[in-house]
Amino acid sequence: MELDNLREFCLKKKWVKEEFPFDEDTLVFKVGSKMFCLVNLIAPISINIKCNPEEIPDLIEEYEEILPGYHMNKKYWITLKLEGKLTNKFIFDLIDKSYELVFEKLTLKEKKELNNF
Repeated sequence: MELDNLREFCLKKKWVKEEFPFDEDTLVFKVGSKMFCLVNLIAPISINIKCNPEEIPDLIEEYEEILPGYHMNKKYWITLKLEGKLTNKFIFDLIDKSYELVFEKLTLKEKKELNNF
């Protein structure tokens, strides 16, 4: 997957912003104040995304490109190596799920603020 495609996909989502809060090599996509996708820009490019904890063991077992979340809470996050056999559609579906999981956890106040934005 090309970085431009990933970036374009994430930025098309409602209320998403991108920033570099940690360093110049880690691009972070947030909905509201919460991260849903972190991109390691150093080759080989990988992403960290939030995932349903019940799905993580099966994903890791089935796909060699999916690992426990690097520098993240491994109960809730996974790392995807983008230079592998994972299809763009599959990666985008996982990013969609991450976005939804994170959006659901936003406070009611923050959701209202986003709607008024």
